[in-house]
Parts: sequence; structure tokens; C-alpha cells
Amino acid sequence: MSLLVETRDLHKRFGGIHAVRGVNLRVQRGEVLGFLGPNGAGKTTTMRMITGFLEPTDGSAWVDGVNVALDPLRAKSRMGYLPEGAPCYPDMRVEEFLSFIARARGYRGTELKARVERAIMSVNLTLVRRQTFETLSKGYRRRTGIAQSLLHDPPVLILDEPTDGLDPNQKFEVRSLIRQLGKDRAIILSTHLLEEVEAVCTRAVIINRGTVVFDGTPAEMDAKAPASIKVNRLDHVFRELTTGDVPGGKP
Repeated sequence: MSLLVETRDLHKRFGGIHAVRGVNLRVQRGEVLGFLGPNGAGKTTTMRMITGFLEPTDGSAWVDGVNVALDPLRAKSRMGYLPEGAPCYPDMRVEEFLSFIARARGYRGTELKARVERAIMSVNLTLVRRQTFETLSKGYRRRTGIAQSLLHDPPVLILDEPTDGLDPNQKFEVRSLIRQLGKDRAIILSTHLLEEVEAVCTRAVIINRGTVVFDGTPAEMDAKAPASIKVNRLDHVFRELTTGDVPGGKP
């Protein structure tokens, strides 16, 4: 495996608010990292610094060996980003939107057509390729969002709540797709669903009040729950690490 995402002592301050406090992450090729935290923990701010949408107050973020702050265009060419909520003009057809994104990334002619076709095939959008975005189900909207993040075949994917609002069947399909994509990429997946960590992720990082409070595998996270907890074990550990408010007290 090779190191594809790294943050080094990452900090972000907004006036008197210290939102991110010395976050260090390392994500290798082949890893799907579940990034968890309660609202206001610094999760979205960290992801925005990795993607170059926010500049760190201190520290640095690196994508495939490129410093995001010093060479943002080169770093962004190595990552695909799916923000929360599907990004598209409602009256655009799926293939029109993907062509629009491909042109924005500098592709033209046969190369553009080939990349759009590959993206459509990779996330199974063939049946809806000529539908307008506003007519798509939430599942197909998320698939279209993932497709645009794959057009330039990046080694890194940053996915913010990729299954938010989907029904159980749609969640299963998108999670299966993420597992497949994660075989030869580094994926950071922000989620508030602990079931998603078990279903998709090879590692979990929990952030609270701007600081990493857990970094390990889902099995290691499960092992932190006491033996007396038989169900919702990851929920128990998450609450313990982020609030300490656990029925029955701390383990």
C-alpha cells in the first residue's frame, strides 16, 4: 500500500473558535476511512482543508504527495470530491452534466466522451443517462455525484455523507460501489451512521471538539465496548468517546 492522504498537525481557527486542533491522519491506498464525529466536532472543517476549500491556520494537508495549500490545482487533480447533497443543475441530463464536468477538467473530443462513458458504466447509470437530474431518485443522484468525482480517475475520493437520505436498497447499492472503488484508492467517507462503518470501512476515525479521540479498525472499536453490551456496541463506544453519556456508566 502507498500513502495517499496525510494531514500533519492540522489546525483551524475561526476567530476565537479553535475548530480543529492538531489532527493527524494517514490514509493508504486500499483503505476506506470512516470519519465520524458529533455535530460541530470539526469533521467537515477537516475535510474541507484536505480538499482545499479551506486553508489551515496551522499544519498541512497532503494528497498523493502534493501539499494542498502550496499546489492546490495539482492536489485537486488527484482527488474526487462528493459534497453533501448531490451537485447538479436540475434541468441537465445525466450525461450532459458529466460532459460539463469533464470539460471543466480540461477534457475534449474523444477523450471526453470516453471518460463520460467510463464513469456512467462504473456506477451503473446507463438506464438514466438521458434523464434530467430532477427526475432521478435519490440513489441515482448520489450515483451521479460519485460518477463526476471519478471522471479523472483520481487515486483519492472524499465522500461526504454518500448514503444520506437513501432507502435501504439504495444504501446497499452505494455501499457496494464504495467497497469496489476502495480496492485501489484511498477513500475518506464522512458519515454519522455507525452501521456504515461496519458495512464499508476498513478504518474508523472519531473526532470530538477538534481532536482525534479514536483511530482504529471497526473491530478494535467494537472491542472497546464492555462484554455486557450485546447490541449497538459501536453506538456505545461512540457516545463514550464523544460525550461520556452512556446508559449504565463508563466501561
